[in-house]
Amino acid sequence: MDLENQKRIKEFAEKFGGENIVVLFGAAEAEASGLAAETVMLGDPTYAGALANVALHLDAYHAVEPEFKEAVDPAVYDEQVGMAEMTLNVDEIIAEMKRMREENKNS
Repeated sequence: MDLENQKRIKEFAEKFGGENIVVLFGAAEAEASGLAAETVMLGDPTYAGALANVALHLDAYHAVEPEFKEAVDPAVYDEQVGMAEMTLNVDEIIAEMKRMREENKNS
């Protein structure tokens, strides 16, 4: 996650409260998605950005996860995510995102 996005997310969490924010990712690799989720949950593990040592405990999902897919209009999802979804390792991404949420929900 780039430094500017870390700053924006931190500002949104401060302004609206973390309990009112869900972060949605669209990275192509499971590892990148998991690292980004860790960053908004527990802070930047590289200690480089605005979230270094800042645990926001935000909810984080990937666009291909069923929780998101079921929450949006199917036609919009298909138009915006459908083609990308066919090229991604969806099972691996879902597993990584679930693992991150489970490991970090009480941190």
